[in-house]
Amino acid sequence: MIASDPHHVLLALAIPVAAALICACLIIALRPLLQRYALARPNARSSHSVPTPQGGGIAVMLAVATGAALAGVSGGSGVDGAIPIVLAAAFCMATIGMVDDLRPIPVIPRLTLQTATIVFLFAALPSQIRMLESIPIWLERALLVLGLVWFINLVNFMDGLDWMTVAEMLPLAVTLSGLAYFGVAPSSILPVALALTGALLGFTPFNRPVARLFLGDVGSLPIGLLTGWCLIELANQQHLVAAVLLPLYYLADATITLLRRLISGERFWDAHRSHFYQRATDNGFSVRDVVGNVFLTNLLLAALAIVSALIPSTSVDVIALILGSLAVMALLVRFSRRRVA
Repeated sequence: MIASDPHHVLLALAIPVAAALICACLIIALRPLLQRYALARPNARSSHSVPTPQGGGIAVMLAVATGAALAGVSGGSGVDGAIPIVLAAAFCMATIGMVDDLRPIPVIPRLTLQTATIVFLFAALPSQIRMLESIPIWLERALLVLGLVWFINLVNFMDGLDWMTVAEMLPLAVTLSGLAYFGVAPSSILPVALALTGALLGFTPFNRPVARLFLGDVGSLPIGLLTGWCLIELANQQHLVAAVLLPLYYLADATITLLRRLISGERFWDAHRSHFYQRATDNGFSVRDVVGNVFLTNLLLAALAIVSALIPSTSVDVIALILGSLAVMALLVRFSRRRVA
């Protein structure tokens, strides 16, 4: 998109507004059904104590698809053949999540279905994604498949607290939208990033503490896929550090937690409350304290990612990555300690 074109300015505003309204209206319409058929009952992982309807991700995904379609109907220049493929894969992932919400799927079949969806995605997309040209393309694609499967699942793992996904994904989606709008990131990701921004805003009032509605796996899994694809496209434009900085809190919390559970011999796929953000609530932090700290940290990470993307310098990349890592580690340490009143 060209930032000075009035048509594109209006389109960039219309997509998130439309997605937000569609998401909110769908939630209002669907909530009685979700209340009846899709209650999330408290378990070992839960931060809630009362059965709460889940499945808000259905409205989020329909709003994202509608918002992206609006860009195509309106002649948005950022729309290309990749978006229908990515959305199709996201809806496959949403279907897997919806089934898992209603009747949990064992871990091996669940991961197999997720991996098959990601393999389909990369098989259908053109082979223009080349970040590591020093290795064969088949090896790079295999690493991307594994990485995206992990990213999708860590987004799911981290969706365990009211407003947590909003606090993480909203700054990420807004930043991706801005970078794509001004030509720093590929324009192909712009419709999805804008629509996801709006859909998350439409979902936010229903998920505020104490939440009246959860995303469910039907939402967290496809959101992980969509944002993961956007980050891969950003990294493919030689902005790897920016692509790492944007989700750095999620990457650190989920990955460190997984490694700790593996080292201690725990069944890492079982429900648990050992993520840093979960331990923070056990250590005296309120839900709003936790998500507020995560949101502010993500604003800093977004600022660092923007600087890294705008200034092509190895020194700037290194400094931005160090500062972002220190900020994330400081937050993880703070969450792991008992809060002093």
